Amino acid sequence: MFSGLFVVVTALGACAQADAETATRDARASGEPTSGAGSAVAVEAGAYPPAGYAWVIMGSDTVTAEVASTADERAEGLMYRDEVPDGTGMLFVFQDNQPRAFWMANTYVALDIAYLDPSFRIVDIIAMEPLVTDSYPSAAPAMFALEVRQGWFEEQGIGIGTQANIVFGVQGR
Repeated sequence: MFSGLFVVVTALGACAQADAETATRDARASGEPTSGAGSAVAVEAGAYPPAGYAWVIMGSDTVTAEVASTADERAEGLMYRDEVPDGTGMLFVFQDNQPRAFWMANTYVALDIAYLDPSFRIVDIIAMEPLVTDSYPSAAPAMFALEVRQGWFEEQGIGIGTQANIVFGVQGR
């Protein structure tokens, strides 16, 4: 039904859902505009992330993120990885906006986590150490979380309050 459709999901009132395909379909149905110069150019040029991935665009910086939208995907996260290359990460998508907490059990790479609200604005960024089983709670409710290599956000000048645009890949492309 939505095979081959991709949408730039913006923070301007997009209706985020439990999984990337639902979020993309709802944003398209709501008639939300596309935004973000880089993302708009990429979409117009026919470039999209593969199914199961999303581009998280913050100004001139883009992370190609695996999307974790099911309970099992979120539970495994980036466990057992030996590296998380620059410009890559994982985007966790939840059904609701509430305080979140992550831990680093079985995660071998130092990560930063950015918690994002339903409008894709960063509400907290925390540095997380490998193999720590204590939780890293968000300072504010979040509907999304983006994990990247530790230090990446600071190196890019991305902080709390930064607005992201997200382009989700849709199944069937």
